[in-house]
Amino acid sequence: MAENIGTVRRKLQAATIGELPVLLSQYEADERAGVQAEISRAKNRILSYEKEVKRTEVLKRYEKEYAAYAHICGIDEVGRGPLAGPVVAGAVILPKDCDILYINDSKKLSEKKREELYDVIMEKAVAVGLGYSTPERIDEINILQATYEAMREAIGKLEVTPDILLNDAVTIPEVAIRQIPIIKGDAKSISIGAASIVAKVTRDRLMVHYDEVYPVYGFASNKGYGAQAHIAALKKYGPCPIHRRSFIKNFCEVCD
Repeated sequence: MAENIGTVRRKLQAATIGELPVLLSQYEADERAGVQAEISRAKNRILSYEKEVKRTEVLKRYEKEYAAYAHICGIDEVGRGPLAGPVVAGAVILPKDCDILYINDSKKLSEKKREELYDVIMEKAVAVGLGYSTPERIDEINILQATYEAMREAIGKLEVTPDILLNDAVTIPEVAIRQIPIIKGDAKSISIGAASIVAKVTRDRLMVHYDEVYPVYGFASNKGYGAQAHIAALKKYGPCPIHRRSFIKNFCEVCD
């Protein structure tokens, strides 16, 4: 007796990409429309996977170009634009045989996908470093210099010393390691993309925590950026301790 369509669906959905070809060969002769529909979905899943593998190989372009360096480190930051909260920098050294798929510019990924990839990156990376610049420091030395400080801190926290840095767009002052600035690097380098994901997830989690401490500003949803509700709360309640005074002068009376 032929398996019912629900059973076929569950088997195909539960199968890994490696297992699918064998299952498809078992069911392809089944002419039932429901089974053929499930086969079509499974084939599309294989095609999507193969497309992602090819995209990821392209994302390794710079890692291949500088493969002579033992430890290649991607650097990126998150949080230069918000009105509140720190800027966070990530530094990630991936293994030479990195097989992580779906890494991309963190802004192009859903929150769920970022969280999933964060766990995978933290598990598989050779080393991860994080650096922070507080709102007070941003106000003191300006956002660009504060970002550089956070990046230097992230590099310094790596347990393995990198031989070369792939940076998202910038060249970091006071760093002796060779640097390769790449415009829009978080979408062009797997190492920089990984750093952007780690930095983004770390900062987002911090802002969710700050939302519990200062609930009127909606930090859990806006992450400190200038959303309409955030600005309205700023005008009504004034700034809280994690607001960047140099960023909010147009929205409220800033008290020292």
